[in-house]
Amino acid sequence: MKITPYNILKHEIIGLEAEVVDSRHEGYKGIKGLVVDETMNTIVILTSKGYKRLPKAVSKFKIRLPEGTHVIVDGAYLIGRPEDRLKKVVKRW
Repeated sequence: MKITPYNILKHEIIGLEAEVVDSRHEGYKGIKGLVVDETMNTIVILTSKGYKRLPKAVSKFKIRLPEGTHVIVDGAYLIGRPEDRLKKVVKRW
């Protein structure tokens, strides 16, 4: 199944490009690069300056899908282990 803006929460985001478009922490805004790892509460992004570990709960991410479209995802919806996101039921986001 291909990744679309409607099913992004049910897919793996490792390997996709991401950018922090909004965050409660001013220092996180504008960080962009390749998602290389994901834990329950954080996302690790490889930037031009190295690896950055960002908390999911305080950030909104613009994720570039493989076909080139972008989708903005609130990090609060990404909280949890990646393998458990498949089991979550999200009514509407």
